[in-house]
Amino acid sequence: MFHTVNQEDCLIRATHTAKGRTLWLNPDTGSVRYLHYGRINLDSGDAPLEFSTATHETGLICLHGQAWVEVGDTAPQRFDLAPYDALYVPRDSTVRVTPSDEGCDFAEISAPVSGSYPVQFVPFSGVRPNPSLHFQAGGPTCRRDLNILIGKNVEAGRILAGVTFSEPGNWTSWPPHEHGATLEEAYLYIDMPAPAWGLQLVYTNPREPELVVAVREGDCVVMPEGYHPNVAAPGGSINFLWMMAAHREVTDREFGLVNVQPEYAAAGSGLESARVK
Repeated sequence: MFHTVNQEDCLIRATHTAKGRTLWLNPDTGSVRYLHYGRINLDSGDAPLEFSTATHETGLICLHGQAWVEVGDTAPQRFDLAPYDALYVPRDSTVRVTPSDEGCDFAEISAPVSGSYPVQFVPFSGVRPNPSLHFQAGGPTCRRDLNILIGKNVEAGRILAGVTFSEPGNWTSWPPHEHGATLEEAYLYIDMPAPAWGLQLVYTNPREPELVVAVREGDCVVMPEGYHPNVAAPGGSINFLWMMAAHREVTDREFGLVNVQPEYAAAGSGLESARVK
């Protein structure tokens, strides 16, 4: 498909509502080349869910609840995932998800890769004390709390992911920036209980934005290219899981290397902390 910015190919509504494992975004359904997004939503007492990663590296990020995840067939590695914990699973792996008594809700992020990288567990409690993985970005009216879950801390081929939480009524992804030559991205809106909502823009021409949509809990917006700022409605926050896939495996997999919209570029991107070694 032609990868461009439009509502038909870049907006998926209410992805949190389906039970079981649902694959919401792939190159056949949205404006992406490599990025895939799915959701694993299991209730307490549901049978374990098993699947193969096949040719994809996969990131599992717990959004709600808790589950045990086993990777591998013989002598599997087992991990306990609670909210915002992440697990990187290599290609050609078997995955088994067993929900806890409170059930579980995972985001499943993947991309095809040729390389094989190790299984890696990233507890959220380990991200928060690390100033290059967790930092405040932006000033008044655009301040947010940014957490890198799968970034330079994880050996991988294409995928990157993290969670951003805004201040009530604030803008995020500000100043507007883009990275379409190296990374495609999608935002999944999380922890926005009704009546919270926000506005998401995606544009290559700031005077004529290709996409301006209201977003709520569970919605997903794809950014194959273009600047992509958003803003929370007053009284609530706009919070999201951001997920990216590099165009060139390993080579383009770098967070924070962005082009800021020229009229705002003098002050930097706000993402400089992430580039500290």
